[in-house]
Amino acid sequence: MGDHARYIRESLLEKFEFQSYGHALEILNEAFPAEWDELQTCLEKLRISYADLRSAGGNETAIPKKFDDVLYPLGWREIRITGDLHVKLYPRRANQRGRFAEEPFDQRVIAGYIDGHNIDFIKGRVAFDLEWNSKDQTFDRDLLAMRTYFDCGLIEVGVIVTRARELNDIFKELKDDKGRPLMPKYGASTTWMGKLEYRLKSRRNGGCPILAVGIRKPCITEEYEP
Repeated sequence: MGDHARYIRESLLEKFEFQSYGHALEILNEAFPAEWDELQTCLEKLRISYADLRSAGGNETAIPKKFDDVLYPLGWREIRITGDLHVKLYPRRANQRGRFAEEPFDQRVIAGYIDGHNIDFIKGRVAFDLEWNSKDQTFDRDLLAMRTYFDCGLIEVGVIVTRARELNDIFKELKDDKGRPLMPKYGASTTWMGKLEYRLKSRRNGGCPILAVGIRKPCITEEYEP
């Protein structure tokens, strides 16, 4: 963590793993302190019970709702963008190499050039996504969406929360209501930090700075009741 710890509330350092790409933490702290403060408050409030872990489903379980309940009242919203590409072709002026006409001789519109990109939460120019237990290819969709929003000038930084590797220790011990082990449900091909980290190291986020946050064991409380 090193110097990154000074940008994060001390109460979060034992509960979450943080990996900052493209100076995401510095950008959040210096350029978007209000949004970063709200996200940290949301993380501080996160409590996950064993019952939450046993519930069926991926991102439709009670766990994503815990983020909705905190962030929606603060003005964070799920956003989807679409966009057409308007292409103009300008002819070169006769006998004037490197100089072009002021009016295009042809125009084309590529409808739906940007389409279907949605992000769980956006406020101001900060994007936030949660991936609790989806197929790991979902990270590719998330990173493409964030880099598209970034390239369109709609956001300046993104935050993605998912599971830390160490939660596997709990999944190996717990069983569902029918006595079956939980580990197969939270398998290696689902969304967790290991599947996000290598995608970020290979820069699938493009130029968009990303803060990756892993939910660690201290967030899990056996007797917690929502």
